[in-house]
Amino acid sequence: MKIISDTETLQSVCKGAAKHKFCTVDTEFLRETTFWPKLCLIQMATRDDAWIIDVLAEEIDLAPFFELMGDESIVKVFHAARQDIEIIYNLANMIPHPVFDTQVAAMVCGYGDSISYDQLVQRIVGEHIDKSSRFTDWSKRPLSDKQLNYALADVTHLRDVYLALKANLEEQDRSGWVSEEMEILTSPLTYDMPPENAWQRLKMRARKPRELAILKKVAEWREITAREQNVPRGRVIRDDSIYDIAARGPSNIQQLMNLRSLSRGFDKNRYGDGLLEAIADAKAIPDDELPKLPLQKKMPEGCAAATEMLKVLLKLTVEKHGVAAKIIATVDDLEKIAADDNADVAALKGWRRELFGNRALDLKNGQIALGYENRKVQVIQIS
Repeated sequence: MKIISDTETLQSVCKGAAKHKFCTVDTEFLRETTFWPKLCLIQMATRDDAWIIDVLAEEIDLAPFFELMGDESIVKVFHAARQDIEIIYNLANMIPHPVFDTQVAAMVCGYGDSISYDQLVQRIVGEHIDKSSRFTDWSKRPLSDKQLNYALADVTHLRDVYLALKANLEEQDRSGWVSEEMEILTSPLTYDMPPENAWQRLKMRARKPRELAILKKVAEWREITAREQNVPRGRVIRDDSIYDIAARGPSNIQQLMNLRSLSRGFDKNRYGDGLLEAIADAKAIPDDELPKLPLQKKMPEGCAAATEMLKVLLKLTVEKHGVAAKIIATVDDLEKIAADDNADVAALKGWRRELFGNRALDLKNGQIALGYENRKVQVIQIS
């Protein structure tokens, strides 16, 4: 097993890896007690070699690794890449490119919705991964051989998974479908949400413009505070408390403490003053400048029934083409299509429209129908 713990070795390995067409990558990290994930290990493999990079080693600079991640000549292969890319983006202010996510590719190839890595390895490679080291504290040193072998398996089997999925995509002429998804995955907008937009993570429970203003300001304050203190958002204040505060608009610490959703002792911690300032800022917004409540579109009559028909059509499409339903359309997409032929949803764009969207509109508008024949639901063309 090759463990890299110094910059010179890392530089040499990355220089050699850059000569290959692809490398597989995975990370091990902790984030239960912090806002920013704490990177502990990086695993990397090429067709003929594999390494573990000890990022906590005192004599290592990850610059060569980040340079490799930005090398356009080599494909970086991940499984469920979003968290790995987020870590690299936060540490190096760059996004690996080009990228291939085997979880996304597996959905396109018919392996179901969001299949796990170990399930994919078992189905494609025929190997069983021992998951007993799954909940390792990766920040502790030394790590056992068993733990390191478990970590390395995340990139060694990934080579065979990648090659199999790539061949499958090329055979079915679906490589472009995955490329569209990778554009979203490698966009900085996917990882860089401004604090003023943090309210969008919350459920919309505000009933009045002033409540929405408070919710926005408190969510922004929590986001900034959590980042600065490097603690999880819930450690600053829970979502339920934000909803409660938005509805009641407390003006002082005593009114805050009367809220049952806040934990005891909140008046004595370091966050009380900042929270009250955020609430006061929202209350100071003039009435004519308050944010508008999102319009709740009333679904046209019959949309519920149309949505149910579209669900059946989606199931038929999945069965026929072997593509996971989740990557074609969500229930929300179907509801929007039922209400509007020009709905701004992924299911009516690109390859999804060709595969499903056009037929969904045809069904909705009576140009095709669903019938039951030979013990199966089938699409019937209406002349």
